[in-house]
Amino acid sequence: MIALPESSFVTPEDYLKWEEKQEIKHEYRDGEIYAMAGASDAHVTISLNIASLLRNHVRGSNCRVYMSDMKVRLETANRFYYPDVLVTCDAKDQENNNYKCYPKVIIEVLSDSTEAFDRGDKFIDYQSLNSLEEYVLINTKHQRIESFRKNAQGLWVLEVYHADCDGFSIKSINFQGFLTEIYEDVSFNQ
Repeated sequence: MIALPESSFVTPEDYLKWEEKQEIKHEYRDGEIYAMAGASDAHVTISLNIASLLRNHVRGSNCRVYMSDMKVRLETANRFYYPDVLVTCDAKDQENNNYKCYPKVIIEVLSDSTEAFDRGDKFIDYQSLNSLEEYVLINTKHQRIESFRKNAQGLWVLEVYHADCDGFSIKSINFQGFLTEIYEDVSFNQ
C-alpha cells in the first residue's frame, strides 16, 4: 500500500463515493487512502486457484466467495481492505454490493511488498471482525499455507501446511484440498 500524499482525512462515506470512480483500487485506514500495487503472475494464479476451488465447494450453499475486487469493511477498526479472497456465509452481506462486513474466511496471498503488513497490522485489524473464523496466508515463493483459526476461547491458533503435507483444510467451511491444486501453473522464481 502506498499512501496518497495529497490526501487529508476522508470519511468512510466519502471514500466509498470516491473509490467507485477510480481506475485502480485503494484501501482505507482511519481516514487515509492507500493505493494498491499490482500483483505478480504467481499471486494472481494462486488467488484464482483457491477462489475457484472454494467457489465449487460452496456452490448451492448460503456462502459466497469473492476475489480481490470486493472490499471488506471493518467498521470498529475504521478500515476497508481488499482481501485476495473472502468467503461470507452471512445473508446480511447480500444487502450491500460494494463491500462485505461478515466474512467467515479471509485469504491473503503474500507478496514481498505486503507480507509484513498482512502478517501484522492487517491481521490485527481483521481480528476486529466477530464473524471471522479463519485467516489464511498463502506463500508465493514456495508451497506453504498458514491457517490461523479462532478457537473456542477466542485465541488464534496456527496450522501450517507445506509441500510434504498430504493436503490442507479450511475447517470453518469444511473444505479439504491439496497444495498441488493451489499451486497449479505457478512457477517459483528462485
